[in-house]
Amino acid sequence: MSAIRLLVLGAVKMHGRAHGYQVRGDLEYWGAHEWSNAKPGSIYHALKQMAKQGLLYAHETAPSTAGGPPRTEYELTEQGTEEYFALLRDALITYDQRGDMKSASLGFIVDLPRAEAVALLKERTRRIEEWRASVLEHYVPEEGPGQLGHIGEIMNMWVHTADSEAEWTRGLTDRIEGGAYTFADEGEPFVGVLAQGEENPYATGERHPEDDR
Repeated sequence: MSAIRLLVLGAVKMHGRAHGYQVRGDLEYWGAHEWSNAKPGSIYHALKQMAKQGLLYAHETAPSTAGGPPRTEYELTEQGTEEYFALLRDALITYDQRGDMKSASLGFIVDLPRAEAVALLKERTRRIEEWRASVLEHYVPEEGPGQLGHIGEIMNMWVHTADSEAEWTRGLTDRIEGGAYTFADEGEPFVGVLAQGEENPYATGERHPEDDR
């Protein structure tokens, strides 16, 4: 599953209504271009595709007073909101060797009720343990990776990664159960987007033809 859909839908949702350059700026501010496929072309393509699919409304805005071109602003549709939460919930419980969906889901986890977030994280831990057990059907850690030649190092890495992931997920679950962070319907959430006109210290500076549209 690609993280770009979740990231773009989540960024639009945080603004309520946003144009493509805002979405790009937010994702670069979060460093998503480093740990996912959220490159400028992918972001603008995702916005247009999801508008065609009925997940986003595309609003044409008036030209700026400075004479700039009109920009398209996007807003989640009801279907887009359903898709966003479906992607978020799936990303929180799914364990694989890639980090993009996990990182994206953590950025939006507070959009869920606290109890649901805890339940999803506990399910994630169960799935990690289940996945680890499937690796151990072919690899015995006590006998060392050499039992399978250098290829055993791959399974050795998998087991260590799963152990680390499970430990980290349990810690996060404990922190959330202990009252950390502000979740849906609990008050004003943390806002991790750039303010209007605020300079983005993490911007790539790379220009794209869609930046002004």
